[in-house]
Amino acid sequence: MAHVVLMAARMKSFLASLCLLGIFFHPQTQCKSEFNLKGDFTIGGLFDIHDVSEEVHHERPEAINCSSHRFIPSNYQRFQLMRFSVEEINNSSSLLPNLSLGYEVFDHCSDTLSFPGVLRLMSVNGFIQPWAEPNNKVSRVLAVIGPFTSTQAMTVAPFFMPDLIPMVSYGSSSSVFSSKVKYPSFLRTGNPNRDVIDVIVTMLQRFNWSWVAFLYSDNDYANDGLELFIRKIKTTEICLAYTKIVNQNTDYSLIFKSIEDQMINVIIVFTSELTAEVLIESAVQLNVTNKVWIATDTWSSNKKLLKMKGIRKIGTVLGLPQPALTIAGFSEFITSFESQSQYKEDKPPKFCNQVSNWGTWRAKDILDADPSFSYPVYSAVYAIAHALHKVLQCDTAGCNNIPVYPNMILAEIQKSNFTLLNRTVLFDETGVLRSGLFSIVVWNSSGDEEDIGFYSFYPKVTFFINISKIIWHTDGEVPTSVCSPECPTGYVRNPNKIQKCCFTCEICPAATYVNVEDPYKCIHCKNTEWSEEGSTSCNLRQLEYIPFTDTGAIAIMVSTWVIVGLTLSVSVLFAINYNTPVVRSAGGPMCFLILGCLSLCSISVFFYFGVPTPASCILRYFPFIWFYTVCLACFVVRSFQIVCIFRISAKFPSLLIWWKKYHGQWLLISTSFVVQALLLFSFYHDPPQPYNETSWHPKQIVLFCYLNLKATSCSLFLPISFACLCFVFSYMAKDLPKNYNEAKAITFCLLLLIFTWTLFITVYMLYHGKYIQTLNAVTVLLSLYYFLVGYFLPKCYIILFQPNKNTQQYFQSLIQNYTKTISQ
Repeated sequence: MAHVVLMAARMKSFLASLCLLGIFFHPQTQCKSEFNLKGDFTIGGLFDIHDVSEEVHHERPEAINCSSHRFIPSNYQRFQLMRFSVEEINNSSSLLPNLSLGYEVFDHCSDTLSFPGVLRLMSVNGFIQPWAEPNNKVSRVLAVIGPFTSTQAMTVAPFFMPDLIPMVSYGSSSSVFSSKVKYPSFLRTGNPNRDVIDVIVTMLQRFNWSWVAFLYSDNDYANDGLELFIRKIKTTEICLAYTKIVNQNTDYSLIFKSIEDQMINVIIVFTSELTAEVLIESAVQLNVTNKVWIATDTWSSNKKLLKMKGIRKIGTVLGLPQPALTIAGFSEFITSFESQSQYKEDKPPKFCNQVSNWGTWRAKDILDADPSFSYPVYSAVYAIAHALHKVLQCDTAGCNNIPVYPNMILAEIQKSNFTLLNRTVLFDETGVLRSGLFSIVVWNSSGDEEDIGFYSFYPKVTFFINISKIIWHTDGEVPTSVCSPECPTGYVRNPNKIQKCCFTCEICPAATYVNVEDPYKCIHCKNTEWSEEGSTSCNLRQLEYIPFTDTGAIAIMVSTWVIVGLTLSVSVLFAINYNTPVVRSAGGPMCFLILGCLSLCSISVFFYFGVPTPASCILRYFPFIWFYTVCLACFVVRSFQIVCIFRISAKFPSLLIWWKKYHGQWLLISTSFVVQALLLFSFYHDPPQPYNETSWHPKQIVLFCYLNLKATSCSLFLPISFACLCFVFSYMAKDLPKNYNEAKAITFCLLLLIFTWTLFITVYMLYHGKYIQTLNAVTVLLSLYYFLVGYFLPKCYIILFQPNKNTQQYFQSLIQNYTKTISQ
């Protein structure tokens, strides 16, 4: 809405200005004044020597009387610098020799009510000819210097752009002028807003200030600065805590109260010089203290504020002025101009086209004004002069007499490349002087601005600041300005969803850590890593497994070799006494199969140690499950035969005949061998494989072998079924003759087997650690020892130490006694 009102005001002013065109349709009487100078070629100038800050109402369309408003010494200084630059060029023998530059300058004190000067500059022979042929439209001036503010430039630029009259602004910094489509002949020697914002953001990041206020004027310059600032800080940790439009009539007490309530300690002031004066004066009067003020180039070298009483109480002021270079001869020029003028306070001088109302201002006041934009004015004049020099093809002998048009001057300015005061004058593709440079100053206790660093954009970005020169208002410590204090180590920020700078701190749980590059998220450690609560990094987990050198592993492996040796010894002993009753009652040839299966089962024990591999995981389970199934099948057959001989044969003689005829025992054993082999090899797609067990201990990785119980359930079902059948048959034969009572031994072995595996499963569910593998190996080994010791060793004892019981007569007597007992 504000922009609509502004455009309406501009249109109204434009119509009012058109009514004044008659003034310029007739030649005017020329008179000599500080505002114009005759020359072979004329440069226009627009300087807001006076400022119209309040609304002006006229009863009829008329030009505003600028001299009746506030005089601005710094802008008057820049105006005089343009005059000085032109006279310096005219006195030069190397630049535009034998030619003179003239100028016509207007006090552009208002962006909406001060158009007569603009119309005068663009007139041709005193007339406005918008429909004339291009070659006949030779404007009054070749180029225009100014105006100062972005709003003024946006208002007057459309008058000069159609004819490509170069406008070289020394202070208009809005980014809108970078568009060459809208502003094809607009150039600037001052730094654009994007550069100012880059410096401000860099300083904020340098001192870790993330909670800032932004006070700005309601004009094109400051609105553009705010937009650029918001866009720039999106990818940073900086938050814009408070923004407010300010002017000379603002109630600053409410603004400073809001800033204090939000605990903002850094204030960026992006305003014009006059508004900044009112703002800082209000801060002193309202006793605003302990703040850091960041001043833009428009007011960072304001001499009035530097010398103000009480200015030190407001805190620390850091300024970003454009470097003020000493221009030789300018001071003498101003001093001599004052002595020649002999102005009187009661009668301000009046000239033909302007009034320069000094009032009580003198040369010293003008020279002490803010010099920030001196070089931009100086370089603007020289850029135009060098361009004219090239268009006229000047040399030491003189210049050619050829027609000169503004577009020719524009083309040469854009190609400028010369040195002025040891600095290169070179424009980029958007019309901005490439030698962008900011000084960084601090307002010291002596009432001066002290140079503490710089920020350069050309030929490369260079930032330097000497922090040791800054005497902070916080007893030498760098002030802080944050919404929330920094989280302790190991904590992450939990944003409040409104401002990313405002957050609560939460500690990262175990197995996570916080990275300084992303303070908003706890990052999970890898499976091979661990961390304590509140960690900033992860540690590698310790690999846990039972090595072959472990004492327990050595004992188990030795015991395994012992059982292999015992089975071999028993096999040899049984082979020697193969035809004795004890060997035949133990199973005869089946004994050798059982002993062989026990030996093959012992292979699995060796693979429970060392680092698991795919092969070791398979050999850890498959040999034991496979051959132990065959072993149990043998004991099932043996138990069934004992029951069949003494119990079932009398009742079911045909069953015994079939069993003997078809060798039922070998048929069952062979079938179990083949079926178990098929079951074990049926899940080759998901075999046992190495597995890193990370859930048991946070700091350890237990190297394990993963066994898919679903896939192996069928293969496990077979030995479990055989164990149950064996137990049933052996229990049925518990009352058989002593020497034939292998069933009792089998029953006892099975009871121990069931107890051991039940104990192992219980411990496995309760204990989580590497020694579960040792326990598993012990359980397997005990399963082998039970049958070897419980079934075979008693028979070996009879063979070796009781040979009298290993006779046919002894066994027959036992059977006869058992038969008599049964018959009674």
